[in-house]
Amino acid sequence: VAMAATRSVMRAVRVFEFGGPEVLKLQSDVLVPVPKENQVLIKVHACGVNPVETYIRSGTYARKPALPYTPGSDVAGVIESVGEHVTAFKKGDRVFTLETLSGGYAEYAVAAANRVFPLPDKLDFRQGAAIGVPYFTAYRALFQKGCAKAGESVLVHGASGGVGLATCQIARACGLKVLGTAGTEEGMNMILRNGAHQAFNHRDPNYTERIKACTGPGGVDIIIEMLSNVNLDADLQLLSCAGRVMVVGCRGRIEINPRDTMSKESSIIGVSLFLATEEERRECATAVLDGIEAGWLKPVVGLEYPLEKVAKAHEDIICSSGARGKMVLLL
Repeated sequence: VAMAATRSVMRAVRVFEFGGPEVLKLQSDVLVPVPKENQVLIKVHACGVNPVETYIRSGTYARKPALPYTPGSDVAGVIESVGEHVTAFKKGDRVFTLETLSGGYAEYAVAAANRVFPLPDKLDFRQGAAIGVPYFTAYRALFQKGCAKAGESVLVHGASGGVGLATCQIARACGLKVLGTAGTEEGMNMILRNGAHQAFNHRDPNYTERIKACTGPGGVDIIIEMLSNVNLDADLQLLSCAGRVMVVGCRGRIEINPRDTMSKESSIIGVSLFLATEEERRECATAVLDGIEAGWLKPVVGLEYPLEKVAKAHEDIICSSGARGKMVLLL
């Protein structure tokens, strides 16, 4: 009991009500969580910021955490302590996570040991915080849901963000022909450096014609779509016979003509990493760790923010134009 009384405190971002970025409150007196069995406590060095965290915070998302809560799932850091029955990790190990139990926008986070992976020395903590959700989502979209095969073509719509760059790297390493779109010259250069064979500017009014000219009459086999509320109607025109659009991101409604799917027997498939089975998560993890080992998996870190600027990060990830890599919070 005496020990509990002296439990240390940490800085963490807390959300007490759903709403805009201003509901993110940085507090300095949050109790450091204690890992239970099969859990680990991580001293957080960096935490990824994902668009989904802004939707959850606003209260408009299907999943609503109990209030108050700390957002964040992709952390990278060092094991501080381990709960009972944890043999895979020890204090001092460098790790990254796919999700946390206590929230990642904090100085310490608890995670289930089976959601934590070793972070090799060749990647820094900022890169470690850019692996989890982006790369697991990209792998799931391409292979588990999209059934991509070497030799097929993939168009990554919005390729310069965290998931987009991850998709380009994975698709290129697995033998696909990779096309990507971005909204800036810098973004286009970035996707070409990260696996895309060709890049297109989605602000160019004729960019879909340019993509058609590139793919020929056959069309593109798979489209990984980050902004389906804007692009889905046009995507259906770009697909090959039996082509499929993988809906990874969406910020609203869109009108489409279902006949466009009939003429090519194409599919529109939603992707949610949250619904992956344990076996599917293991498959993603294996592919990701193999990619790090082989050297082609190199997370691109974009904007970096201190914990104090978390509200600005949430604003920028939704409002700023032209993503360039994965946004991270640094602790």
